Amino acid sequence: MDTNNVKSAHFWQSDHKIKSILKIKGIIILPSPEAWERFKWTREYFEKKPKEGYFIWLQKQVDFPLMTCVQIASPKISQNLKNLLVIEKGLKAKAKAVCNVKKEDLCGTHKAKGKILLKENSALDYEHFHKWGKKDFVNPEYEFVLERNSQLRYSYKNLFPPKVLKLKTNIHVHKNSSANIEFVIDGKSSKIEIKDTIVLREKDSRGLIKLRLVGRKGGKIDALSKIVAEKAGQGHLDCQGLITDKDSQIKLVPELLNKNKNALITHEASIGRISEETLNYLRMRGLSEEEAIDLIISGFLKT
Repeated sequence: MDTNNVKSAHFWQSDHKIKSILKIKGIIILPSPEAWERFKWTREYFEKKPKEGYFIWLQKQVDFPLMTCVQIASPKISQNLKNLLVIEKGLKAKAKAVCNVKKEDLCGTHKAKGKILLKENSALDYEHFHKWGKKDFVNPEYEFVLERNSQLRYSYKNLFPPKVLKLKTNIHVHKNSSANIEFVIDGKSSKIEIKDTIVLREKDSRGLIKLRLVGRKGGKIDALSKIVAEKAGQGHLDCQGLITDKDSQIKLVPELLNKNKNALITHEASIGRISEETLNYLRMRGLSEEEAIDLIISGFLKT
């Protein structure tokens, strides 16, 4: 979904106002405060009554992606969302979520706590896009629970980072389930903290974390990626960073915690720079240095 084409979203919130909720057979979409009142079982996941956010409950199979958009459109808005997405047993779903600002200089704050539940034998392909201004503060925290025989592919992409980004993601993987998690971030002039964890809770659970991070124009990135094997599962961390200037920095901390002798968890991590040879080659082809760097970064972040 185009970040500017928000009217196509099934749930669309601007500042603190819900602009639209589409009614679709087989899907219940509500503001989170209304879901708290209507479905008492949601209180286990919300923990306390939310003030804003969305609740989506997929009850029947659909052949289109679920789309949400939460936008900041006015100066100095501070959002604090609580979101809940539930995929029922045996269903396969796609979701596309966009969080963005209408203008670059709004100095907004976006906080979101989301919980995503995949019930037995379900599957979710989830694409999450962020686009912020240079003065915004953003703090999303997401928790995924994969019941038995479920599959998750989660992709978070942010090519327009805020001033400060604090991103926390936890994934709980149960028997014969798999989670494939990907973070693609261009940390241009931004301070970024990433904490992501996969917990292999039961036998034959699998998890993959993939990071592609760029530090440039004074960007600072700290990334802690962790896989915990409680049972006989398999996991892998693939963390790669690219630094383009002397004022930027990236810190990668891959952590493996194995609590089961039959589990296998591995990692690879690297932080590199743009080679002068590649840069000179592109400049000889008529590109400016800035254009060449942008092209190299685009290729590095492409997944």
